[in-house]
Amino acid sequence: MSKPRLRLLFAGTLVALAMIVLRLFYWQVIAAPALQEDARNQHFVTFEIPAQRGEIRTSDGFPLVSNKKTYLIFAYTPEFEMGKLDVAAKVIPILSPLLAQEASPGALTNKGEDEEKARQTLTEKILREDILWIPLVRNASESQKDDIQKLAIKGVGNESSYGREYSEASMAATLLGFVGNDSAGNPKGYFGLEGHYDLELKGRPGVVRQEKDATGKPILIGSYDEVEKRDGRDLILNIDRAVQKFSEDALQEALIKYGAVSGEVVIMNPKSGEVIAMASLPSYDPARFRQFDQSQYKNPVISETYEPGSTFKVFVMAAALETQAVTPETKCTQCDGPLKIGGYTIRTWNNEYFGEPTMREVIEHSDNTGMVFVARKLGITSLLDFLTAFGIGEKTGIDLEEESAQPIRKEEDWKEIDLATASFGQGIAVTAMQMVRAVSAIANDGVLMVPRVVRRVEGEQTLEIEPQVSRRVISQETAHQMTEMMVNAVENGEAKWAKPKGMTVAGKTGTAQIPVQGYYDNEKTIASFVGFAPADNPKFVMLVKLREPQTSPWGSETAAPLWFSIAKRLFYYYSLPLGNE
Repeated sequence: MSKPRLRLLFAGTLVALAMIVLRLFYWQVIAAPALQEDARNQHFVTFEIPAQRGEIRTSDGFPLVSNKKTYLIFAYTPEFEMGKLDVAAKVIPILSPLLAQEASPGALTNKGEDEEKARQTLTEKILREDILWIPLVRNASESQKDDIQKLAIKGVGNESSYGREYSEASMAATLLGFVGNDSAGNPKGYFGLEGHYDLELKGRPGVVRQEKDATGKPILIGSYDEVEKRDGRDLILNIDRAVQKFSEDALQEALIKYGAVSGEVVIMNPKSGEVIAMASLPSYDPARFRQFDQSQYKNPVISETYEPGSTFKVFVMAAALETQAVTPETKCTQCDGPLKIGGYTIRTWNNEYFGEPTMREVIEHSDNTGMVFVARKLGITSLLDFLTAFGIGEKTGIDLEEESAQPIRKEEDWKEIDLATASFGQGIAVTAMQMVRAVSAIANDGVLMVPRVVRRVEGEQTLEIEPQVSRRVISQETAHQMTEMMVNAVENGEAKWAKPKGMTVAGKTGTAQIPVQGYYDNEKTIASFVGFAPADNPKFVMLVKLREPQTSPWGSETAAPLWFSIAKRLFYYYSLPLGNE
């Protein structure tokens, strides 16, 4: 053999040896961890032990949301004694309707289509070759589990698990949220408390890992590892079950009586930020959430913004009092008739004018022209500073999922007409929770609190949720002055007829037109009333809001009587003293 050929053969041999060495290096070093894991998986079978989700209880310990026993139906293919298609044919009629209900939260599709997809999904699961233990359906009932057991299919079994149970049906549904399934089919909280506190509530499932033989059966004397499950932690709420119930009942009656499209009631302790009740209607049943339109899942109290109308006047007036731009006795020198600003005309709500009313009377009469006078005295810069301090335009920080906020426009984008309309609550958007929190600052001697629904998280360790101060907004003196003006508005204003005798309330009505595609609808309004009582030592602050009432557009004739009907119940419930009027 010639030398060139020998050299070529030698070089080829070296290349081949190098490739073998590199391949061995790859399998023994680079790919070794993955191969070892595959080997372990081939020798072990793994089972998950579901953790029990934490309960949600009211302030008296009553479970609004608890757990009921459900079952995970699974297939263990090495034990099959019949073909996989035969197994699928037997279990599909029982399990496909249940699997169809486990669609993504909010999906509203044709029932027949859902069940057809479920049948396909079950068939695909059972025919899989890459895994031996296959979870078929979660949250099966006792009867569905029994129906599967009656089939006596070797290799199809069940494990006990937990599903959600709602003792008060749909009460506080938008506050609670619900439990659906994530993309992997695992339970997950959505919206409200279930969404916000999902990590606390869901706990950690346990895992059992046992060695198996070549046929896939467990080896009794083989290796066995277990990680214990850790159940979820319970939430103890500030929500008072009785107050929540009679607030929802009163709201439901008001929707019927006044022909309103929807409504909200929020009640909070102004000194601590504890949310005592939060009702919104119409609602849904969290146990059957898939049967409702997904637009009903969000809590409008924290997610829906609206123009507040005259209830907003208390913040503008408080800011003017704090800066000493006005005093309660300052007289309005531009309140004897409509005001023209550019191409716009500002009028009072009833087109009545009072010459030179004091600031106290401006709030009493809910005088729009008087509020423009106040806003001009205050100025855009100071107004925006105080609105920001009151929490307008920012999230309140409440412990619920899906809170929204519409930021206040930058100062350079404001015009004179914007200052004017903002003074009486138009052209600016808030949520009901922002309004309650901001009014609470007046009730709490000028201090703004962070609203809280949960009082305590209980588990292996208990976490107390302490009241949290956000900031001081106005002085104690200004808060007292504003309180007196709001009391005067209730005693002598347009809603005085609705106030029960002996009840001292600081409050304000609001009627706001609804903006639609760049203009205000002349017929549709949002009626509201916000206030706190007893005025001298507030136990609660409450906002009621009715959207598009039909009997009357005015807050004084719809929202105010609803507010006072609930307040009367609260006075009796808390044994608060009533004066002798």
